[in-house]
Amino acid sequence: MKFKIGFSGYEEEQQTAEQLAEMPGEMQPVKSVVQVRFPSQGRSYSYYNDRFDLYVGDIVFVEGKLEGVKGIVTELSRTFKIRLSDYKRVIAVADTEVKGRLYFGGSHLIAFDKDVIPYDKIRAWFLPPESEEEYAVGCDDESVHIDDPRAFGFRSEIAERGFDYYNRCKVVYISVDGESGRAIVEGSRAYELTFDYFAGEISNLTCGCFCSYHCKHEFAMLLQLRETLRMIEELYDDEYGESDYFAAIGKSALLTYAMDREEKGSIVLE
Repeated sequence: MKFKIGFSGYEEEQQTAEQLAEMPGEMQPVKSVVQVRFPSQGRSYSYYNDRFDLYVGDIVFVEGKLEGVKGIVTELSRTFKIRLSDYKRVIAVADTEVKGRLYFGGSHLIAFDKDVIPYDKIRAWFLPPESEEEYAVGCDDESVHIDDPRAFGFRSEIAERGFDYYNRCKVVYISVDGESGRAIVEGSRAYELTFDYFAGEISNLTCGCFCSYHCKHEFAMLLQLRETLRMIEELYDDEYGESDYFAAIGKSALLTYAMDREEKGSIVLE
């Protein structure tokens, strides 16, 4: 069954920092002082914003002690006078506008069009902008068939926790573009995973939790990937074959981030 989403976000589109730099003065975003609630911390603080057209309900990231912690704008003032030295700034806002065709896929919704739920857009719903910190990544030549994820050598307690994450739909996003795969798994925070996928084989699997062994986030992702691929093969093989790409997002994640705050638009079920 096809599921077409035809709703849009705010009237004014969110702009990237690069786009803002190219905009004429009269089109610059309206400056504001915003109250931001951090659900994971149970706290709210005020921040200065001069980079984005913000609205109540926006998902944002800020500088300072809570950098990297997802916040939600709860109050906004565009009339103010403040000392800039007293305020930290908003450094990123998530684009939650989704348009396009999605297909039912169990606990997830699947897109075969790269523009519907691209990784960079969805990443900003869960994670702050990537830092310039350097990382070292090492991968062996280990390759495991998707039907046998335990062949990666998961410890029994890790596999058990990963299975619980999978059952609780903690794998909020997963995509395969050609042979390159990416995923987001929610644990104590959101973690990015990368992997290669070709002809049923998984290799070069890594997770942003920085474990020196295969972790529960990876096991949960492998189970979700296996389920999604089986469903695609059974129901949407032609669509996947044409695009050599799919992305799947958890239904609850789409509802929470892209639909809950919408006051206009439409959804068409076919």
